[in-house]
Amino acid sequence: MALADKISPAPREVRYAGLLTALPGFALVAIGIVLAVTGRSPDLVAEVSYYAVLGIGVLACATGLLLGKTWARSPSLVVALILVGVGWYATGPSDQSGFGVPIMIAGVAVIVLLFRRDSRAWVLGQRPDETEDEAARRGGVSGRAAERERDERGDR
Repeated sequence: MALADKISPAPREVRYAGLLTALPGFALVAIGIVLAVTGRSPDLVAEVSYYAVLGIGVLACATGLLLGKTWARSPSLVVALILVGVGWYATGPSDQSGFGVPIMIAGVAVIVLLFRRDSRAWVLGQRPDETEDEAARRGGVSGRAAERERDERGDR
């Protein structure tokens, strides 16, 4: 068993999505640092704080995916959708396809990775012997946690 499999219960696709989600987070933090060093705006503290908080939030989502936390999937999908929009705008109206295409590809890759079968099964807490519908009816991961609690209390 690989070290990554021991650290995170998430499938490989989710961990890859976490790595890709970290890229815009690092970029936002870097923009904040560059602004802090070179900026002369009267609202410099607000601008630097904005980019720092946004970057740290995106990095938190990426870390959540890397560690196998299901809560990180939805905000990471929102970040990916924003990346697709930013990439589209940079490619089309701004005529900056050198920036826009890679940004768009990263966003689409995260979306695809987080909607693959293994990723959906992970977020649903799907058992090997059940369908997605059965896992959803059972309550997914939270349903599995509730079953475990009932078993520990002996309520069954």
